[in-house]
Amino acid sequence: MTQTAAETGKRERTKAQNRRAILDAAREVFTEMGYDAASIRDVVRRTELASGTFYNYFPDKASVFHAVLEERTTELRRRLREVRLRETTLDAVVHEGFRVYFSFIVEDQPLFELLRRNAGTVQTMFDTPALEAGVYELFEDLSAVAARIDLSPAIDLDYLSAAMGGVAFELGIRMIEQPQPDVERTARFASELFLGGMTRLAGASAGSSAPA
Repeated sequence: MTQTAAETGKRERTKAQNRRAILDAAREVFTEMGYDAASIRDVVRRTELASGTFYNYFPDKASVFHAVLEERTTELRRRLREVRLRETTLDAVVHEGFRVYFSFIVEDQPLFELLRRNAGTVQTMFDTPALEAGVYELFEDLSAVAARIDLSPAIDLDYLSAAMGGVAFELGIRMIEQPQPDVERTARFASELFLGGMTRLAGASAGSSAPA
């Protein structure tokens, strides 16, 4: 390995270590202090980096908060896609998707504590790239299911995926605010809400198209 290549590799490792240190510190600070009360200075103080180093990686507090959220939710999105593509019935896709979602935010302690402390902030940032990507993936997976089971055209999958994403998010926030979060109860409520609604939409469409 040439000296230049070695130096480049060392710089890349240092950059990765610095970014990791900032993200770890930011998660701790946002969890302990809350997003609104925390400052970039509070984050930098938890690291061994110079104050100006932060801006080499993130332009502001919001961007590092988004990065922390995205990092914690990447594995969640992978698990959701896995279970939705594995199940073969609409009931199972909907129920298991909700169950995996609610289980994950309870079992992932760093994400759980971050969401509990910053519920209001996360709600106002629902249109972050990571969350938007999750809703789009849900739309793709529901479309695949619809093609397999000949889902009623009365069910608008764009509306459905947006509604399911929003309800999952809001119910998840409500659930983790409880002294004893109940994953199964929350998943059952959400799945029955949507499965019942889809049945009613399909039935209404069939009734309106039937000959007089």
